[in-house]
Amino acid sequence: MDFTDLAERGLVLLGCGKMGGAMLDGWLAAGLPANAVSIIDPHPSDFVRSVEANGAHVNQGLPASPAVCIIAVKPQMMTDSLPKIKALGGGKTLFVSIAAGTPISAFEKVFGPDAPIVRAMPNTPAAIGQGITAFVGNARASAADLDLSEALLSAIGQVVRLENEADMDAVTAVSGSGPAYVFHLIETLSAAGVTQGLSPDLSLALARATVAGAGQLALTGEDPGTLRKNVTSPGGTTAAALGVLMDEDRGFPDLLTRAVAAAADRSRELSST
Repeated sequence: MDFTDLAERGLVLLGCGKMGGAMLDGWLAAGLPANAVSIIDPHPSDFVRSVEANGAHVNQGLPASPAVCIIAVKPQMMTDSLPKIKALGGGKTLFVSIAAGTPISAFEKVFGPDAPIVRAMPNTPAAIGQGITAFVGNARASAADLDLSEALLSAIGQVVRLENEADMDAVTAVSGSGPAYVFHLIETLSAAGVTQGLSPDLSLALARATVAGAGQLALTGEDPGTLRKNVTSPGGTTAAALGVLMDEDRGFPDLLTRAVAAAADRSRELSST
């Protein structure tokens, strides 16, 4: 991407933990000059200190009108953190938030109705550049603002645009919380192997590699139902297992539908507080 405007006007990063750090690492690798970055973080990591040594500004004065301000602090830290960047509001700086559960309206109250604001929802694999992030902008976010946001968020994986902010609750329930569902699958699959006589270490290794490999295969673009059928021989071992997992009343269809609904409902509750 073209970092000319960012290099000239600056980029502010509020919070530089795992997610913010992963994004910054991607931007620097893509050519963003370290001296264009201003970081606000009460507990700078070794990574932040290394970026500072290369020219980044850490916990110093901010540029008067940076091109972008990335909000990457945890939701519970918003009250203490947002006042530090409130002066950047007014319309000249694009704000991009990756804070879960914080609606665009909350930022508009702080930065003013003229501020272009983008709300994004990445997931934890973004910390290793393998995430997927959904984002949506407010009425003040221009096409150029959305393009810039997409380019910046691409540093941590795939990116999809939403038409409506209301969809963010469902996105949170599917991809935002989804990695935890997969990790629990690994836990339970490993535990089930132990009940069949495998050692814990061997069963865990099998479960991890199986889920990771299946995930990579799913990314080839082939329909997941087709991939499932490719593994399943009529009357075989996989068919026996799927008879349990695909049971409409006790299997994955009912269980995951209820789980995703619970997560989406909780996201709506958090966004309204």
